[in-house]
Amino acid sequence: MTEPVLSVRGLTVSFPGILGRVPVVRGVDLDVHAGEVLCIVGESGSGKSVTALAVAGLLPQTAQVDGSVRVKDTDVIGADAGTLRRMRGRDVGFVFQDPSTTLNPVLPVGRQMTEGQVALGLLPRREAGARAVELLREVDVANPEGRAGQYPHEFSGGMRQRAVIGMAMAGRPGLIIADEPTTALDVTVQAQVLDVLDRRQRETGAAVVLITHDLGVVAEVADRVAVMYGGRIVETGQVEDIFARPRHPYTAALLHSIPRMDTTDRRLDPIPGNPPSPAELPVGCAFEPRCSVGGGRPKCLAEDPALRAVEGGGATACHFWQETPPAMQPAEVRDAPSAPAERQTLLEIRDLKVHFPVRRGILQRVTGHVRAVEGVNLTVHAGETVSLVGESGCGKTTTGKAVMGLTRATAGDILLEGASVLGLKATDMRSARRKMQYIFQDPFSSLNPVKTVEDIVAEPLHIHGLYNEMGGAQRIAELFDLVGLSTSMFGRYPAEFSGGQKQRIGIARALVLQPRLLILDEPVAALDVSIQAQILNLLEDLQKELNLGYLFIAHNLSVVRHISDRVAVMYLGRIVEESDRDTLYDMPVHPYTQSLMSAAPVPDPVAGRSRERIVLEGEVPDPADPPPGCAFAPRCFRATGICRSAPPPFEQYAGSESRAACYHAGPLEPGQSRQRTGT
Repeated sequence: MTEPVLSVRGLTVSFPGILGRVPVVRGVDLDVHAGEVLCIVGESGSGKSVTALAVAGLLPQTAQVDGSVRVKDTDVIGADAGTLRRMRGRDVGFVFQDPSTTLNPVLPVGRQMTEGQVALGLLPRREAGARAVELLREVDVANPEGRAGQYPHEFSGGMRQRAVIGMAMAGRPGLIIADEPTTALDVTVQAQVLDVLDRRQRETGAAVVLITHDLGVVAEVADRVAVMYGGRIVETGQVEDIFARPRHPYTAALLHSIPRMDTTDRRLDPIPGNPPSPAELPVGCAFEPRCSVGGGRPKCLAEDPALRAVEGGGATACHFWQETPPAMQPAEVRDAPSAPAERQTLLEIRDLKVHFPVRRGILQRVTGHVRAVEGVNLTVHAGETVSLVGESGCGKTTTGKAVMGLTRATAGDILLEGASVLGLKATDMRSARRKMQYIFQDPFSSLNPVKTVEDIVAEPLHIHGLYNEMGGAQRIAELFDLVGLSTSMFGRYPAEFSGGQKQRIGIARALVLQPRLLILDEPVAALDVSIQAQILNLLEDLQKELNLGYLFIAHNLSVVRHISDRVAVMYLGRIVEESDRDTLYDMPVHPYTQSLMSAAPVPDPVAGRSRERIVLEGEVPDPADPPPGCAFAPRCFRATGICRSAPPPFEQYAGSESRAACYHAGPLEPGQSRQRTGT
């Protein structure tokens, strides 16, 4: 075997803390060869990103780094700033998670893509413009000549990430490090970005280190996997072996906790507790407090297991790895939902439209409107979960905010338990909001940082003048118990809680007024898969116990399949397909829905790589200037002349429970897509 592009031995990284240095990475060993994709997975705080930053020499001066890191011919640890700068320009390309913070907002994108090469003398300045256009073309940015002179805010999120990939590949490096490059992206944009990254990697033969918590992405792109926990690699092996035969209880627990598009009757199996703080690692095995195999055993309590090779290939850091459970446990059948006709109608949305004026010029005259929501009809019953899915900008969140009265509706009507909530006076709207509450995507920014969590949960009672009437502190204590929190936490502030605990606090606050309807806007998008499983199980239990109706807004199709009774797919302000969950997932009939389903990663290395993929090309049209006819026609593989002349009616598809807005609705036949397929 040839020499590895990246070789890491005994890497340790620590940062200063209150009581001394805090170990964040503890003895990492790994090799990555040319043409190979190594995925590093694990929960937040496991040391994944710090390991990657150490490899690239990007850690701050406060970090103490020991061990050996070698990239091609460069010894990274101890190298001077000039050597590291040249290494990053020639040998290492780094793709960060958030392209918005990677790109300078005051410089044209094209200039930023080549400035590193120009600064290192690898590219003449006179050739920089042409090279920037070439790089944008290589990462599938349309109209690269025009786009090169534009600024980051004029690019969509997916285009910014592709531009960052082009920047990282500008010097044709031998090693690409991508740190959560698709976390904030929709499934279709994620598919585009991964396709670009895969193609550029194959063209250059580079080694890739991909950091992600999405096990579906891992299954589809990885050659090898390294699983990190508590600052260490606890298991490593070929991707097929990791998914089929995990050798560490933590790896198996991660696989058990993820919702799957191909499984609907299995209750999620979350990992109990939370990841350990690097400053408070337990003695012995760091995973022991959460482990179902070795928890409580004297050897696990006293001795931290070394990473060692095991039978059948790979390596694991577990004393009792032979007892690790299989990748999938037997399904636990959940109760079938009752028919909608038997339930009370909580929410009815009738032909809802939300338009925002576009103002230009010194006088800020209205020159047009952004049609964020354009004629949405939807019903939610008690005890039912209706999910809204679609790409960013399709109108999902605007619809939810219009229901809550946080965004003004332009036309249509919204009925809560049969009564319209549009045009209500402030006092009447406040009364209506007792029956419906909103749970936001980001638990970090939705909680007041200067109030205790008891005061945060009690605040709605004080606003409505119901604190004493509804039980006061006793009511708050009951809610904490209901969402799995302890009353001993009453005096703490949000900063003292984990992400999953913060989301539980947000749920408790939403339930304090005893609402009938919850609007959940991406409630698990910011959480690790293990914490995500805890919250999804909690939402499922609360709905069953309290007969709540959920309007669930998300772009994660696996989560949507797990929690939904019915699903509505939105595109550019309109619902293009709606059906019960199983019908829509098993036989989608709208080309956009089929594209979403095919783009969603599957946590199965065999099935995920063999299925047909529809990689949507182009960007979502501007909602201020939508195309004539069907809005999806410019990206659709079935579009014909009629699609571009008049919007299709939203009607029942023959022989199915689905309703769709498409002239050519029907099941996807093999080879029918005109888009590039395959992974």
